[in-house]
Amino acid sequence: MTDSRTSPADAPSPASRVRELLVRDGWTQRRFADTIGLDETKLSKSLAGRRQFSATELVAIADATGVTVARLLHGRDDAGTHTAAPAGAAVSPAENAAGARGTDGGSRRTRRRILEAAWNLIADHGYHRVRTADVARACGTSPAAIHYHFPTRSGLLDEALRHNVKLAFDRQVAELGEVPDPHDRLLRLIDLQLPDGELLRREWSIWIQVWAESAIDPARRELYWDSYDRWFRSVLMTLRDGAASGAFVAGRAEPLASQLTALIDGLGIQVMAGTPGTGPEQMRAVLHDFIDRAVLAVPGTTDRTENG
Repeated sequence: MTDSRTSPADAPSPASRVRELLVRDGWTQRRFADTIGLDETKLSKSLAGRRQFSATELVAIADATGVTVARLLHGRDDAGTHTAAPAGAAVSPAENAAGARGTDGGSRRTRRRILEAAWNLIADHGYHRVRTADVARACGTSPAAIHYHFPTRSGLLDEALRHNVKLAFDRQVAELGEVPDPHDRLLRLIDLQLPDGELLRREWSIWIQVWAESAIDPARRELYWDSYDRWFRSVLMTLRDGAASGAFVAGRAEPLASQLTALIDGLGIQVMAGTPGTGPEQMRAVLHDFIDRAVLAVPGTTDRTENG
């Protein structure tokens, strides 16, 4: 869960950083434990340094507090990890305290509750079917509060995409830090993006809607480009690591990253559309086959991690 390249021995621990966040936002341990779905006794032990937070718990903590897992683990969003950090328009202005509207703990929690409700509604029902009143009802607040934090409905979709980016980044930082082998890491990276389960299917729904909106609205394209670039750079980093270690073919990292991400997109859309004969397992099998034939320097070693 740690990275010696970015976490010197005398740096604050993840536990101390979480304690600071609880104080910053006025959380009680009991309420915070309920929010992240963790037994209060386990949370207390982790905060005291007697128990290590799991990858899943780190993602939940990052989600509840609005910081990244990279910041929890290493103290910086752009710490050197096995995945690329969000940049440019993909970073929400509210993630920078100096740029946030209402940066006290209560306001942060309200904004987070609104965003989560909007994200779920847009993913489940579609951007054009979700009204401000629907979001207000879902999170138990007023339309005025929605407009305060998100002045336009279009801005809610933009923030939903940024939320997608943060969720994927947090998940990858938490899960890939202890996967040193590039081949294993690439297979795990793919598993972390398969549209399997409610959370990932909602992420894919947001992506598909943003793709459609970007095709007809040039104003949304910069956000889409910067958001997708983070995913592309993460795949590219892993392919370059594999080429440097001799596990992957040399000199083809960029074209392979383009081919692999395009293949993931196309397969994911088929799964989300319910195309007969498709599903997460079939998608995984096709991607593993591509990696075996086109990426590995010595084909034929994918089966050792076929089940993720």
